[in-house]
Amino acid sequence: MPVYEYMCDSCGDFTELRPMSEYQAPQPCPDCGAMAPRVMLTAPHFSGLSRESRIAHSTNESARHNPMSVDGYKEKQERAKHASNCSCCSGGMKSRSKKNRTATSASGAKSFPSARPWMISH
Repeated sequence: MPVYEYMCDSCGDFTELRPMSEYQAPQPCPDCGAMAPRVMLTAPHFSGLSRESRIAHSTNESARHNPMSVDGYKEKQERAKHASNCSCCSGGMKSRSKKNRTATSASGAKSFPSARPWMISH
């Protein structure tokens, strides 16, 4: 529950811990009992975390349901050493053979006979 500030005409300001549903309702002054309206005397306080703490919390939250095993961690570290499309780890594109390379005609025009016929060369 948040803490709200109220101003009593005779006693001054005071704070109360109230539910958010009652944020606009006036509260009785703790000293004299008169109903005091809510006021904003100070700026709201927002707590923040450092970047390192946010990353740690995010990592812990993502690992909560499916923690990484030691072998999985080692594999992830090994994959981090290579580029994102590395053929040795990702199982992605293998190196192209001679027949899949860009074909060039006598006039210098390029074509892709079998690799990617839809791709426009630059």
